[in-house]
Amino acid sequence: MAEALLELRDISVRYGAATTLEVSALDVQAGEIVAFIGPNGAGKSTLLRVMGLLQWPSSGKVYFRRQEATPENALSLRRRMASVFQEPLLLNGSVNDNAALGLKLRGLRRDRIEKRLRPWFERLGIAHLISRQVRTLSGGEAQRTSLVRALALDPELLLLDEPFSALDPPTREALLLDLQQILTVTGITTVLVTHDLHEAQVLGKRVGVLSRGRLLQLTSNRDIFTRPATEEVAEIVGMDNRIPGNVTAAAEGMSEVRFSGGTVKVMGHFESGARVVLCIRPEDISLSRLNQDQNRSREMNQLEGRVERVSPWMAQYRIALRSGENQWVALIDKRHFAQLCLREGDDVLASFSSTAVHILRSRDH
Repeated sequence: MAEALLELRDISVRYGAATTLEVSALDVQAGEIVAFIGPNGAGKSTLLRVMGLLQWPSSGKVYFRRQEATPENALSLRRRMASVFQEPLLLNGSVNDNAALGLKLRGLRRDRIEKRLRPWFERLGIAHLISRQVRTLSGGEAQRTSLVRALALDPELLLLDEPFSALDPPTREALLLDLQQILTVTGITTVLVTHDLHEAQVLGKRVGVLSRGRLLQLTSNRDIFTRPATEEVAEIVGMDNRIPGNVTAAAEGMSEVRFSGGTVKVMGHFESGARVVLCIRPEDISLSRLNQDQNRSREMNQLEGRVERVSPWMAQYRIALRSGENQWVALIDKRHFAQLCLREGDDVLASFSSTAVHILRSRDH
């Protein structure tokens, strides 16, 4: 097992009677990338500040490579970390001046600074900008400058506080993919906080969900988006379909669940009569036009519905449909949408496999 680079124990951050963050135990292993997602006010930035020793918790302890952080050693420990924030923190001067700032503060000679900076300018694609004044940079160029400054410090821990949120979509995607490659090659231990699910999916090997200052779940990238532990986590990670139902039969690891609008078979054994919630990602639902004479698949769950809303997204269409008392959401690509030519009011057949369904016991049970 990899060594725990950072450990948080019984952390609480309070402002008066209000608790902003409460985490009983959290470890970040050396070499891993952990992303934390959650809505605004979830405590993400507070968590990152505590990790980076930029804010002391009201109670609890932080350990860096098993050494307890204290006011006496905090500065020396912070020098083994680097942070990149939502807004690039740049001073007047050139790109090179700003990128070199951290190394200058650590007393490195000019020739050593240039040697440390050069490969990072190349990797982040801004070697041609080193003489430019930072006030003339685009948002993406400024954030790349901030990343050069952080990475040139050769940090043991890199902390990223929503570093892409102020960028336009094409710039954000390009920088995100460049950073993914850099972190994969270098193995720098990284913690990212973001409200963007795509960023967490691209970068995080483990992903944690925060809400109201509590860590609700922390698990692998795959499991957090397909096997959320609670309905609240399911909502935060984008499982728009959360359908209440009742188990009517169970056998051999499968359960039959009845809900308003139909009946489905799903993986998972729950006792007959149990109240459950079916969680299905919208991209796992396929649509076809309803034809009463069409062959129904025995291998797929299927239900009839009527299109209520059609919303174009970047590369997909978001289709909201009504089946019984429930609204369902499906995401289909543009080519499939063009073939279907769906409009509001059209009747459709929604299909999804039993393995695409994650079943939770209802919290109202």
